[in-house]
Amino acid sequence: MSSPPDIDIQHRPEQGRFEATVEGLRCELDYRLSPGRMHITHTGVPSPLEGRGIAAALVQHALTWARQEQLKVEPVCSYVAVYLRRHPEWHDLR
Repeated sequence: MSSPPDIDIQHRPEQGRFEATVEGLRCELDYRLSPGRMHITHTGVPSPLEGRGIAAALVQHALTWARQEQLKVEPVCSYVAVYLRRHPEWHDLR
């Protein structure tokens, strides 16, 4: 899993979120669980940080966790839906 070198992604399962603070700004991926499924509902990266691969890193972490937990992924968030279409290595999670 490749991430920008200066990003530390934390999983906050009690909040249904993966998050990272970069340059003092919070980046996040929100999800909710249902039996056997992870519904990714939102990714957010503040505009000053866009284009650095942070959202992709959050998605990769979330998908890796879903795979470890043997969950299927429902991409409610449009960014995640596009990401999954572009990355066939994750298609088993659909």
